[in-house]
Formats: sequence, C-alpha cells, structure tokens
Amino acid sequence: MYASVLLDSGIDKALDYSVPEEMRSQALPGMRVLVPLRGSLRKGIVSAVKETSDVSKVQPLAQILSPEPLISKELFELAYWISHYYCTPLRRVLKSFLPPGVRKAVNPKVQLFVKACLSKNETAKLCDSLRSTDAPQAKVLEVLLTSFPGMLLSHLLEKGDVSKSPVNSLVKKKILTCGPLENEKEYAYFQTKPKTLNPSQAAALERITDTLQAERYATHLLYGITGSGKTEVYLQAIEKALAMNKGSLMLVPEIALTSQTIERLHSRFLNKIAILHHRLSDGQRNEAWNQIRKGEARIVVGARSAVFSPIENLGLIIVDEEHESSYKQTDEAPCYHARDVAVMRAHLAKATVILGSATPSLESYHNAQSGKYLLSELHTRAEYAHLPTVTLVDMKREFERAKGFTLFSDSLLTAIKKRLEIGEQTLLFLNRRGYHSSQQCVSCGKAIACPHCDVKLTFHLGEQRLACHLCNYQLSPPPRKCPSCGHEGSLKNKGAGTEQVERALHAIFPEVRTLRLDADTTRHKGSHNLLFKQFRSGKADILIGTQMIAKGLHFPSVTLVGVLNADGSLNIPDFRAAENTFQLIVQVSGRSGRGALPGEVIIQTSLVDHETIHLAAEQNYTGFYAQEIEVRKLFEYPPFTHLVKLTFSGTSSEETQQKAHAVRQQLIAELPPAYQLHPVVPCGHAKVKDQFRFQFLIKGEKISPLSALLTKIQQRFAEQKHVRLLIDVDPLSTFF
Repeated sequence: MYASVLLDSGIDKALDYSVPEEMRSQALPGMRVLVPLRGSLRKGIVSAVKETSDVSKVQPLAQILSPEPLISKELFELAYWISHYYCTPLRRVLKSFLPPGVRKAVNPKVQLFVKACLSKNETAKLCDSLRSTDAPQAKVLEVLLTSFPGMLLSHLLEKGDVSKSPVNSLVKKKILTCGPLENEKEYAYFQTKPKTLNPSQAAALERITDTLQAERYATHLLYGITGSGKTEVYLQAIEKALAMNKGSLMLVPEIALTSQTIERLHSRFLNKIAILHHRLSDGQRNEAWNQIRKGEARIVVGARSAVFSPIENLGLIIVDEEHESSYKQTDEAPCYHARDVAVMRAHLAKATVILGSATPSLESYHNAQSGKYLLSELHTRAEYAHLPTVTLVDMKREFERAKGFTLFSDSLLTAIKKRLEIGEQTLLFLNRRGYHSSQQCVSCGKAIACPHCDVKLTFHLGEQRLACHLCNYQLSPPPRKCPSCGHEGSLKNKGAGTEQVERALHAIFPEVRTLRLDADTTRHKGSHNLLFKQFRSGKADILIGTQMIAKGLHFPSVTLVGVLNADGSLNIPDFRAAENTFQLIVQVSGRSGRGALPGEVIIQTSLVDHETIHLAAEQNYTGFYAQEIEVRKLFEYPPFTHLVKLTFSGTSSEETQQKAHAVRQQLIAELPPAYQLHPVVPCGHAKVKDQFRFQFLIKGEKISPLSALLTKIQQRFAEQKHVRLLIDVDPLSTFF
C-alpha cells in the first residue's frame, strides 16, 4: 500500500511513500502526515492511496498527524478543478484550503483584557499622584483613562509604549485586573424576528427555497438596488437551510462588513457562528476551522478564503456584494475568484448559491440574461426608505470660482452645515489616503519617489512621514531639500487625501466631530468594529473614508453622502475602468437615506458630461449594462471571451523582459490560431519592491486548451530564482 503525499513546501509534485502495516487503516486521502525527505522530516497531506508505485525505492511514512482526513472528497474535487482552471500545482491549491494555524496545529491565542477596579475619578487622582513616583504606572493609568474602564492589554502596551511590568504591579496592588477576554455570547444580542417580505423579496425567497428543497444546484443572482432588503432575504434563506439540517456559508468582501453581518446573524439565530478572515490570529482561525469541521458551527461567515471551509452537508452559499474585487486573489497562485469557486463548489455539492449586488458584475448579469443563473430583482427600498436625491457638481466651475483648487463645492458645504445643525450624519468618500498624494520640486519638476517602487511617496501629516503604499518604505521626517536637484525649500505638496479632508473640515466647522476610516486608521485588530460602533452610536457627525465605506454598510442616521472625486478611476487604461467607477459611485451613494429620513447625494466631478457618471447618478444599472456590454462585444472582452494575464517579475529589467518575450514566442508557436496574444508591456506599477514587472495577455474563448501548457511553463519557472511568473486567469485588472 502506497500513499501519494503533497508536501507543504518545496516540491510541487506528489511523492510516493509506503504505508507501514500499523498505519494502513488510518492512511486515507486528506490526512496530515510526517514524511522523511533528504535526511529531515517534512509535513504534507495524502492526496491518494494506491496499491502500486512507479518508484522502485520508497521510504515509509514516519507518522500520521491527524486523527481523521482534514480535506473531504468533495473539497478534493474542488481543489483539482482549481488546480486545472487556474493553472496552479495542486500543492499550492491545498495550501489555501488549510489555514496556517491548522497546518502548524497552533492553539488559540488568549486575548487579555485590562480593567480598572477603581472609579474614573479615583483612577485619575491616583494617576496624578504616581507621575512623580512611578512614571510607567502613571502612563498605564493615563492610557486606560482614554478608554475607561478597560481595554485590550496589547492595545494598552502599544498605546502607552510601556512593558507589561507596570501593569503587573498595578494588578498586584488590586488597582487593575487582567484576565482573558470573554467571547461575545449569543445572549449579548437582542433577538429579532423575521421581517415581513415585500412581494419582490417573497418571490426571490420562494425561488431560492425551491432549489434548496429540491437539493439541486442552482445559482441565483439577487439584483436589488441599495437598501432593498437583500440581507433579509439572505437571513430567511439561511433559516430554511438550517431547518433542513444543512450548513450555510456567507462570504463578505471586507472585514469591515464582517462585524455588521455577525451582529445581524447573532440577533436572528442562536446557532454557533464561525468567523474566518485574515485579521484573526492563527490560533483563532484554527479553533473556528475545527468547529466547522466537527459540525459545531452550522453557519460560517468570512472573506474569500472562507469558501474552502470544511462545512458538512453544505446547502447554501451566499456571496454578498458579488461584484467586489476583494473576492479575487491577485498576489499569489492560485489567482482564484471566490465567487466563481463558490459556484463550482455548489455545483459539486448540489447546493444553492445566491449572488447579491446592487451593481452586479457584467459577467454575472450576462449569465443571468442568458439563462445560466436565475435572476431575481428588487427595485424598491425596504420599509420606509426611499432612494436619495442625487446632484452632480461641476468642479471646473468650482475651481474657477475659488481661483484654484478646492476640496469642497459650495453646495456640499451648505449641505454639511445643514446636517450639523439638525443632528444628522454625513459620509464623505475619497479613494485616496494620506494628506497629500505627492511632494514635487518646483525647480526640477520631479516628485519624491519610492526607491523600491515605481510610485510617488504620499505625505502623512499626522506622523510627519512620506510613505510608499506598495512596499511601506518611509521617509521620516520628510526631506527639506529636493533629492534630485538639491534645492532647499523648493518642495511643494500636490493632491489631497482623507487626512487633508478631515483637517479642512475642522478648519471650516471647528465644532465638528469626525471619524476617518482608511488603511491608516484600521491597522489594529478590531479597529473597524470600534470605528463603526462609534459612528453608529452618534459619537461623530461625519465619517470620512476610502472605498471601505462604500460596501454594504447600514447607518440609518446618514442622510448626506459626498463623493469628492468621482472620476479618478475613469482615467485608468483598463477595460473595466467604467464598470468599476459606476459600481463605486452607486454603492457609496446607496449609504444615504437608508432609514426613515430622506437622503441626499452630492457627486463632485470634473467630467460632468461623462455618460458613466450620469448613469451612476441615476442609479441606472440596466442602462449602464446595455451600453457597456456592446463595447465589450465589439472589442471581444469578457464576458464574450476569457483573458489570462501572465506577469513576470525579476530584479533585472532586461532579463525579465527577455523571459516574457521568450514565453510569448513559445505560446505563439504552440497555441491554436483562435487565441490572441497581446504584446509584452510594463505593468501599471512597473517596479514594486525592487522587482521589475512585465506582462502580456492571452485572449480566447476557452481556458481548457491553455491549462496544460501554462502549468508546464509555470513549473519551469518554479525552478528558477531570477524571474517569477504569476498566471492570473480571468484577471480583474489588465493594467496593474
């Protein structure tokens, strides 16, 4: 008896090992094992068990590490499909199926919570008295007072820049307590009952229930305008699946949405809910994954990697905001799209899929129009809410009026002032973080660029630093002289980001309370959840943010949304630029007027006559689809063809470009003439982390004929050190 084993790292192909007599009953596909290789023991997973081997000399398995298979037969089928479709060795695919904590068998990390034993006044007095005698202990109490009565130990140590020693001393004096943070229990949520559905929602749920009960595969596209009650349909569909003793998986595009989704699920269901996303520690993911595998958690919520969860008797998969780009993995193989993997997984499990969006991807809507998917439409907002009124503002005229650049139009400032006076909330969207987007020398005209990447450094005022948003290279403090020509005092700031928006608002409205949501303010674990809770509870008047705030969030008190630069992404030379811009504007506009109060949206743009901007302002998805699908058809772009992007990266620009040309020539010689090969060009970011990047596109009707050839080329590159190849099937961007 022999076992084919795929190692966790190093070798892409499976290696054969003999199975000792005492292990034969345990050796099954999906088991974790320890095997000898070149004088050391390596971890791997059994991919197959067989009676013969092509290798004459085989070594025996050293140890079986798991009591039962960690990957089911159904998941193995899915892994083989991903390996074939996305041109990736099976070993790398299985790496995505098992979280790092499961592969390393990491135990959950206990989070410690520090809490004051004294009242706030007593703690403040003690803090003052300790300043002269024990500065570190005083610092601990000072930080704790900012988040009284308690906070996470890790956050306290980081914020106070102190060691654990002063905390331990205060615990001994019984001034503080420090213990494990209890998980949020189900009873912490007010239980809610299913809402009465309107006719459109009821019709959509009925169609979904029919396929659930028939236990046959079907994909439903739930196209509903923002605020139309798609989430209520999801919740009632999960209820139907649970009643049939079937597991449910709900994918959300952003961690920011996870906490809001969890709250809604906890308030509706008493069942155990497992959460999976990359911000969890290895131990936490390991614990959640094992709860799913053992059947303790029947509902799973997570980001894209949750699509590989080992859910037993899977009946329902929901992909919320299915159009979102964060469902696509782009930085390493396999470059899978979680939405497409979810559809295939449901097909293998005879399960039901719901793809929900107010702005479906053109591919999904095209599939619904052609009959591949079942289409349900929700055209009215749920309960008392109505679509907001939308105003387009021509920023060219505003610049003329202000005699220079201005962040805010007069109409937007008037609308913000009105909301501040009546106590309603405002949301401002600008998809650029930092204070200034660059610093440029007025003498030589050159901007300060990252030495490792092909991008300009962004200025962050709060931390007084210039930073690269690709590799995190930093210059602190910013230079006074131009690095190129040496002129002193010639550096001028250009462009604006969310940090500048926040500062400008405080200058115009001194009493305004603001919160900022971007990659800089959400670095800490739990920071998304904290910021949303603060805004929802009315602790801020205005929420300023990047695209994080455009996705499915529900704030009933927000009655004004301001889009500060609606046309920034329209200028990117990518065939999806119009679609991405349309989706972003419609989604962020949909955050306004979601409660009983009427909403308003003000869109600032310099391209006021652009058709995409107009259609987005009208929230006219069908009009946009009709226009855009004709362009795609004319130029033979998805959904009418498939694209494959081959990206080459290496430390030498010449060598990387040569390798790209060599592979392209090989493909021209070996591929059928039906496939088109675009020329080799530098990527949109031509250099990242000292790696020069080149790419070319392959266009064709089918992926299958390409798979074997591209996998062979990929394996050849895996043995090289100088140039790396990344194959991206169905890429979301053809530029970056």
